[in-house]
Amino acid sequence: MEAYITLLTNNNYASGALVLAHSLRASQTTKQLAVLITAAVSRPIRDRLAAVFDSVIEIGEIDSHSTKNLALLGRPELGITLTKIHVFNQTQYSKVVFLDADTLVLRNIDDLFDTAANGSLDDEDRNKRFAASPDAGWPDCFNSGVFVCKPSFKDYTGLIQMASQEGTFDGGDQGLLNSYFSGWSRGEASNRLPFIYNTTPTASYRYETPYRYNEPETYAKKNTAKADLLKGKG
Repeated sequence: MEAYITLLTNNNYASGALVLAHSLRASQTTKQLAVLITAAVSRPIRDRLAAVFDSVIEIGEIDSHSTKNLALLGRPELGITLTKIHVFNQTQYSKVVFLDADTLVLRNIDDLFDTAANGSLDDEDRNKRFAASPDAGWPDCFNSGVFVCKPSFKDYTGLIQMASQEGTFDGGDQGLLNSYFSGWSRGEASNRLPFIYNTTPTASYRYETPYRYNEPETYAKKNTAKADLLKGKG
């Protein structure tokens, strides 16, 4: 069984999740629709979700508590996006297309289940069972708002372990997933989705955290020069 999955950690994105479900139905998908929710989602919202999703699955909240990295993005609320790790534990599905709750589907994309992330669960290279589109602001990284994966307990526990031991360079799920699937940009073409599958706005994108993570020495020099300029030393 294959499914589209989205995530709702509170009531704030409920309207987006409902619109996403309707857009998937309008595309005449043949796949299951599932939404992962936390205890913070109210009963009235749960009832509305149950009317359009095939499955409403409650999961526990995971927070990075990475105040410093989240401050660089100016998005302190993104810490709880680590809850997205639970997608990899939904082993009742053989393959999943994850879509953030603010995603709008414009046409049928069921082809992703056939063409992307076709690596075996037994494959030592975990990158082969994961696919995503490049991020608008830092193309060497993928954007985690849309991705294809094969859920497995192995990857689920691996992500939990990495989150607890190493953390996430941007404070949210995108940094963690890019670290875990670090071979994505060098992998097979079927693991790198065309940008059209996840077209994101670029104007407000903040690339401070991946810059610091990928080029720490250059980042440090840039910030020193900026500080000197502000102090009138430049």
